[in-house]
Amino acid sequence: MSNPRVVRKAVIPVAGLGTRFLPATKATPKEMLPVVDKPAIQYVVEEAVAADIANILFVTGRNKDSLENHFDRAPSLERMLTERGALEMKEQISELADLAAIHYVRQGVPMGLGHAVSMAKDHVGNEPFAVLLGDDLVDARTPVLPDMLAAQAKFGGSILAVMEVPDNQIHLYGCAAVEATEDPNVVRVTELVEKPVPGTAPSNFAVIGRYVIDPAVFAVLEKQAPGRGGEIQLTDALASLIHMPANAGGGVHAVVFRGKRYDTGDKLSYLKSVVSIALDRVDLGPDLRSWLLDYLAGGN
Repeated sequence: MSNPRVVRKAVIPVAGLGTRFLPATKATPKEMLPVVDKPAIQYVVEEAVAADIANILFVTGRNKDSLENHFDRAPSLERMLTERGALEMKEQISELADLAAIHYVRQGVPMGLGHAVSMAKDHVGNEPFAVLLGDDLVDARTPVLPDMLAAQAKFGGSILAVMEVPDNQIHLYGCAAVEATEDPNVVRVTELVEKPVPGTAPSNFAVIGRYVIDPAVFAVLEKQAPGRGGEIQLTDALASLIHMPANAGGGVHAVVFRGKRYDTGDKLSYLKSVVSIALDRVDLGPDLRSWLLDYLAGGN
């Protein structure tokens, strides 16, 4: 029988409207914007699967049909590709449906990340679970989720991913006050503040879009009052868990992430993700690098 505390499920909130990318996202979910030749959300699902989490719950909203279709079978397209002899492409398309066991729940009214996570209660049950934000694309060469799962197995409670950012940027993030543990890559979280007022942040450790959360969070979210922006903030619920006893699911630690990530909800960071990932591709990198060098040198 499997260990009931093993993390087997991931929750990916995708109900956001993507207003920062309008008009591109007027009819296309922001999660489906391409990063080279795959939508951004596919990288996130593949990240979870690479960490041996193959049960995925999408918390969706309106106009997300194309996202659901992407991870479903497409018999007519597969048949057409087979008839044309494009067998490798056909396999890539058909394998998407088998990538993970994918489920969906609708968030009727977007009321914040905490509210989105609360929608997963029935699916998750009484197990710790991962939350991966679709806007955060973590480079596959520097994964953070496996380290977070190991930290959860060691320390229990909930685990965040944090990274150091310049002092003048910390107000854009949830911020964690931390203290050292015996593990140089894991810190104990002592305070959480959602987007602190400039000059008031307790540290420069920013919380990024990866979490491993104890199910005790659901009881907290049920009573959580709206916070910053009038929304139910996940940061506020996690802050409550800091002070709860360990035997009740309390305690929060964080893995310090020193790898490469992109905020694909930000235009400039999105463009960087496309260029960076393309440069690493054997089929695209050499020609793209040559063109970029020529272009930056004043060529056409």
